Amino acid sequence: MPTTPILNSRKPSSKTWLNRVFTLSYTVAVSVHLLSHCRTLIHSRTLISVALFVADFVFAFFWLTSQCFHWNPIERQVFPETLKRVVMESEYPSIDVVICTADPTKEPPVGVVNTALSVLAYEYPTEKLSVYVSDDGGSEMTLYAFMECAKFAKHWIPYCKKHGVMDRAPEVYFGNHPLPAWDPETHEIKSRYENMKSRVEAVVQSGGVCLDRVTEPEFGDIFSQWTPGFTRRHHPTILLNNNADKDVAGGVMPNLVYVSREKNIEKHHNFKAGALNVMLRVSGLLTNGSIVLILDCDMYSNDPETPLRALCYFMDQTADPKLGFIQFPQRFSSINKNDIYASEFKPETQILSLGMDGLLGASFMGTGAFFKRHVLSHDSPCGVTNAGSIQNNSKPLKGEDVLVSAHEVAGCKYEDYTRWGSEIGFRYGTITEDTYTSFRLHCEGWKSVLCHPKRAAFLGGSPSNLNDSLNQIKRWYMGFLEIFFNKYCPLIYGVQSMNPLQALCYTHYTLRSFWSIPIIIYAFLPQITLINSVPIFTKVSDHGFYLHMFLFLGAYGKDFLDFVVFAGSPALRWWNHQRMWMMWGLSSYPFALLEWSLKSLGLSTFGFNVTSKVADEDQSTVYEQGVFEFGVESVLFFPISVASLINLMSFVKGVMSVVTNNGTLDGFFVQMFISGFVVLNSWPIYEAMVLRNDRGKMPINITLASTTTAMAICFFFSLVFRV
Repeated sequence: MPTTPILNSRKPSSKTWLNRVFTLSYTVAVSVHLLSHCRTLIHSRTLISVALFVADFVFAFFWLTSQCFHWNPIERQVFPETLKRVVMESEYPSIDVVICTADPTKEPPVGVVNTALSVLAYEYPTEKLSVYVSDDGGSEMTLYAFMECAKFAKHWIPYCKKHGVMDRAPEVYFGNHPLPAWDPETHEIKSRYENMKSRVEAVVQSGGVCLDRVTEPEFGDIFSQWTPGFTRRHHPTILLNNNADKDVAGGVMPNLVYVSREKNIEKHHNFKAGALNVMLRVSGLLTNGSIVLILDCDMYSNDPETPLRALCYFMDQTADPKLGFIQFPQRFSSINKNDIYASEFKPETQILSLGMDGLLGASFMGTGAFFKRHVLSHDSPCGVTNAGSIQNNSKPLKGEDVLVSAHEVAGCKYEDYTRWGSEIGFRYGTITEDTYTSFRLHCEGWKSVLCHPKRAAFLGGSPSNLNDSLNQIKRWYMGFLEIFFNKYCPLIYGVQSMNPLQALCYTHYTLRSFWSIPIIIYAFLPQITLINSVPIFTKVSDHGFYLHMFLFLGAYGKDFLDFVVFAGSPALRWWNHQRMWMMWGLSSYPFALLEWSLKSLGLSTFGFNVTSKVADEDQSTVYEQGVFEFGVESVLFFPISVASLINLMSFVKGVMSVVTNNGTLDGFFVQMFISGFVVLNSWPIYEAMVLRNDRGKMPINITLASTTTAMAICFFFSLVFRV
């Protein structure tokens, strides 16, 4: 009896039992600590005791929900060599790749071109590969870059396959590999790339496309659609297909299609999810690939065999028929050595996601995910259906009637009175539509897999200044609140519709903004009471001190083990991550709560803002040196600065009290420790306020405002405690 070839494997993580033992023991300690709070409230209810109970209760809630990630983590492995041996290329399913971009000023078209070229050159049958550029900004500069990409791809694809290139984004390849003097072919392909890049950058610098640059007659007419009334929020559908059938070596070219959906101001609220649903419909009509890969424009392919790794799950004969998508974790190429802004998001992408993978699967991260088309577009109103799980579609022809239909389904009114965005496609209702879509799919019974190869499947950019980083977190967690506070609440609807542990994982993510409550309390209350010589924690000599010590060391120690020992990150990256967690709790999280509250009350509305992928040379140099960038007057810096100053004053006051009065350390040690810990984390803030003279220093207005506010708070509470 023939054996079934093994295409993938899974096993429990080596740390599973450590996680479970720690969870149970820590649960006991947390329970004892909360019971102690309850006894205090029964016998002596004060504002301080209530605040500390609220802070510790919220911490306990988030710790409990976070343990769902750690209960059943698994490790996976795929065997693409086995797939290539047992499955003929003619049996591979067709793949439609969707690359999303929205703003050429923040997402440089050269970067979009590199991402497109990196997937066009996949080690995959080219007749089964289609690449769609979704330009939600409707930019003629992006369209021009698309045209240049199509011409250069005819040379780049055969070059990569001939030489077995791994880095198939040209910018990365030429940046990482010195050119051999004896290889004229490599010098020629680099020269072609540099010429193409310079033409694209010249168009971006000029802010528009001069028709003299467009020599191809089939491309000339399309630029006439950019009329004076054409804006990024109001424009007709633009659709252009690259007509090249063969590359310079005679091989079949993948389909390359540019699409910018019709926009009007009233329909602008659908954001990226609306653009993705347009791409599902358009690609379903033009090529109908049974698998759809979603990519952000700055996440270039780092492994040409990534589609084969995904197929190791989709084409496994023992695969769960409810397997809906394969998620590759987000990885980043532009992060500095110590990741000072915690932009790697290692817990979310590479630690906690392993735990979700052991339940129903990792959530959709917005990029790097291979979906079965019928999971998203089943019973589609545009008539495109896929009944089977995997289909083998050949490269279709595109008649005029098909193109007319494609323009129709890209119209801004097409979704009116349909189930798109509510039950079909990517789901609307939040700016974090990626997490919301995967949550809804998991509720419907679909499962996912986290494919985490050693070599990153995709690499992308990340914010290189603090303001962009804080704003990005604020935007995400405002979107998470929109997910939690709707009729598909993870804590209610989710628990009823899926594995309860998976639902609690989503609950943990969507409520993280409430972390701001205990962080703010612990950033101010122990410090203000220390300044006024009011002890609020147990003495070092009391038995209760050891419980506090275990809770602190246990939480930070376990986090350190997960981050450094098991995930293999440097210790300094862990330190910077916990530092940024404090900053998020004082700025991004509370402002996310504020903006969500205002929006819910109809007092304000906030749109989707693209995070800039552009950094000037000076900013990049400062970032690479590991120096924090505070050089803009951002309101997000204000609460961080106030907290850092109050902690500094508190710590100094505590040290002075110990020096002048030998009996105070026993009673104030915990408060001094908390203040000192925050002071240690706040060194970049003090440095930016006082010691730096470069353009990245803290703006003087914020320094003065935060200093005045910190002193006013201390003075006010000194009066309160005297009373």
